Formats: sequence, structure tokens, C-alpha cells
Amino acid sequence: MENLTSTSEFFLLGLSEQPEQQEALFGLFLSMYLITVAGNLLIILAIIADAQLHTPMYFFLANLSLADACFVSTTVPKMLANIWIQSQVISHTGCLSQLYFFMLFVMLEAFLLAAMAYDRYVAICRPLHYVMVMSPGCCVLLVSASWMVNALHSLLHTLLMNSLSFCADHEIPHFFCDINPLLSLSCTDPFINELVIFTIGGLAGLVCVLSLMISYVYIFSTILKIPSAQGKRKAFSTCSSHLSVVSLFFGTSFCVYFSPPSTRSARKGTVASVMYTVVTPMLNPFIYSLRNKDIKSSLRKLIWIRKIHATQW
Repeated sequence: MENLTSTSEFFLLGLSEQPEQQEALFGLFLSMYLITVAGNLLIILAIIADAQLHTPMYFFLANLSLADACFVSTTVPKMLANIWIQSQVISHTGCLSQLYFFMLFVMLEAFLLAAMAYDRYVAICRPLHYVMVMSPGCCVLLVSASWMVNALHSLLHTLLMNSLSFCADHEIPHFFCDINPLLSLSCTDPFINELVIFTIGGLAGLVCVLSLMISYVYIFSTILKIPSAQGKRKAFSTCSSHLSVVSLFFGTSFCVYFSPPSTRSARKGTVASVMYTVVTPMLNPFIYSLRNKDIKSSLRKLIWIRKIHATQW
């Protein structure tokens, strides 16, 4: 008979159980976390401070940066705290809370990337209707709907997870509470949970992927019809940063959740998760700032203004 228990806590095994590696991991992930939060907050401040960036594209980018900063804050601080106090414990409530916010922000990022692809589609394929289609009301509606849908979606998964009973072994071979490692610890049948993941979760993911694919099929077909090479480069440059972020985010997340079972392992999954939960949010500000002249110009202005204020004081 399986040993069932009312779980009060779990144990996050983290990236490594070797004591000599903990100090290096702490320094590495603290640096990555600070860079991620600072970089995304700078993008948000630059967009707010520069009136020329008060456009639909940068409105979505500001929300994406906010989602990235929150996304990385759901997992890394707890991992750093556990390394610092030399403990692997996370409470049952803390684990479910982490699961809720993790799922909220990972799906929010996917929805926002899809909304940004639609924005680029309208800008390139229907430029004369851009102001009318991408009105402030439409942009606010797209972002608000993304937040509300994913808040309810995450709540559903969290409540279903809370209904499960877990075995005596509460060790999670991960550095945060993800849905698959938690399901693997369940001693009750997780059929309903898995059904919801493959239906509602799969449908949400499919909508995002199809929106991205359809938008870029139209974008590329429109760009190819532009007669001049300079016109093609100019049109492509407006969506190159977004395409880079999409490739990085979906490429790494697919490696985690859609890799063949024969090649899947807890350690490989943990390492791959670092890519899209920590590395991707850290790289996004660099991708947008290095490949976008407007953002670079706004960041220079922001830094220059701060220097002026600092010298006056």
C-alpha cells in the first residue's frame, strides 16, 4: 500500500547537491537575477519617460518587461534564500503559490509575445489601418485579457494540484515548484490534472503559437513583395528583436516540456528550465536595447538625465 501523507512541506533539491558548488551557484544566480530585474526595469522606465515611445509596440514591450521581472522573481529569490540558509525546504502553501505565479507569468509572456506579433502584422501588412486597429483601447484590452485569462488558468491548475495527495517522498528534483515534478510525486491519480493540462493548457499554448505563426507568415510574405532591398531590411528590422525573443522563449520551453520521454531526465529538465526561466528574461532587455535604436536613444537620455541630477546634488 502506498504511503500517503498530508504534505506540509517539500524539499527542492536545486541544481546541485554538492556543497562546494553552492557558493558559485549563489553568486551566479544572484548576478543574473539583479541584471534581469535592473535591465527590465530600465526598459520600463525608458518607455515611460520618453513620449516618443508611447506607441502600441512599446506598450506591449513595457508589459513584457514587467512580466519578465515578475517571472524571474517567482523562482530565483527562493532558490537563493535556500542556498544562503542551507535549507531545501519550501512549505506546501509556498510551493503552490510559487506554482501559481510561475504559470501565470510564463503563460502571460506567451500571450504578450502573440499580441506583439499581431501588432507587427498590422504595422507591416496593414499600415494605413494601424492607428485605427491598434488603438489605445484595443491595446489595453489585449493586455488586460491576457492577465485575466492567465490568472484564472493558473488558479485552476493550482486548485487541482491542491486536491492531490502526495507520497512520503517530498523531494522535488528541481529548483522551483513546477507542475510536472509535482505530479510525479502524487500518490493519487492525476488524470484530471493531466486532462486539464492537455486540453485547456494545450489550447492556450496552441492559440499563442498559431497566432505567432500566422502573423509571421503574413509578415514575411509582405516583406518579400517589397521591391527594394533597403525597404525589406527596414521592414524586417521592426520585427527582428521580437522574432529573436520568440525563438529564444519558445525554443527553450519546448525543450523542457516537449522533449521525447526517452531523452528526458530530471537533471536535463532542470538545466533546460534555467534557460527559459532565468536566461531568457535576462537576455530580453539586451536584445531589445541592442537591436532597437529608439530604445537605445531613450536609455541614453534616461542615463544622461540621472547623471545631471546626480551632479546637481
